[in-house]
Amino acid sequence: MDLGWRALRRRILTPSMKETKLSVRGFHVKDAVARTMLETTGESFLTGYAYAAEARHPAEAEERLETVPRQYRGFAYEGAGMGFAIRDGLPFGGSYVSRFLEGRAQDHIYMVYVGIGWALARLPRFRWPNGGAAATDPLLRWLVLDGYGFHQAFFHTDRYVREQYRERNFPWPAAGPSWYADRVIDQGIGRAIWFVGGADPTVAADLIDAFDESRRSDLYCGAGLAATYAGAAGEAELGVLLQRSGKHRPQVAQGSVFAGTARFRADLVMPHTTAATRLLCGVTPEQASGLAEAARLESVGPAEVPAYEVWRRRIVARLTDLKTAP
Repeated sequence: MDLGWRALRRRILTPSMKETKLSVRGFHVKDAVARTMLETTGESFLTGYAYAAEARHPAEAEERLETVPRQYRGFAYEGAGMGFAIRDGLPFGGSYVSRFLEGRAQDHIYMVYVGIGWALARLPRFRWPNGGAAATDPLLRWLVLDGYGFHQAFFHTDRYVREQYRERNFPWPAAGPSWYADRVIDQGIGRAIWFVGGADPTVAADLIDAFDESRRSDLYCGAGLAATYAGAAGEAELGVLLQRSGKHRPQVAQGSVFAGTARFRADLVMPHTTAATRLLCGVTPEQASGLAEAARLESVGPAEVPAYEVWRRRIVARLTDLKTAP
């Protein structure tokens, strides 16, 4: 009986795999290889989501997540983060996310927080997390909004990408500041644009450059992160992304550092990860992780600037120092 109920819960809560198809989404198809990689990314996300929806407890989902191929395992953990956040937000929900993060998900903590952002997009506002680390962590809570932005651009592409709709005074996290929430949402939209553009840097850059100049820095940051973490582009194509980003190259590099750090921390570094970090930010994934951690320890800045933004700026400063060092 329990197995039947859990299978039913999985079917009710889990979106259709068809939603990951580039043709269904109306996204650009660069070539068959890139399409397969991007669609497998989406399928892996929904697989992880389904594992969380069906699991009796987070440890059960964790066992299944560890069977996902390494290249796509981080996306499965991201999907599980969404799944457990949805379950936490339902009536009589529990502390699934916090218990999930007590296990191997801690190595995928950045992806889990991004997954929580997908849940924000699907839950009514009165069910949004208003306590716990997801709402109070001065650094990682902003990743939730990155995930929210990705979701909106992925599923509402015309509005958020082609019409350049922007959130205003976003009401989460309650501690604000709301002006910065809008910026991090844009970083998530930039990540999604890499998928919307089918990992074609010219298409992605054209989409970003259609936005107001004031938004492009965060959008290019997201694209740099996605190009490094998801891949699906060769070195020459990454060079095009870097060239098209122009004065926003430091933000592309910072996004690449985040992606390299996330994969290194989870022991999921792939050849495309190393190629991307070397080209986009000039370091290896291991060096990116060390650089990000050192900058994170210095992430206290002016009271009016969120610690997450201080962290990002210090990563850029450290990369600049590396380039100018004799």
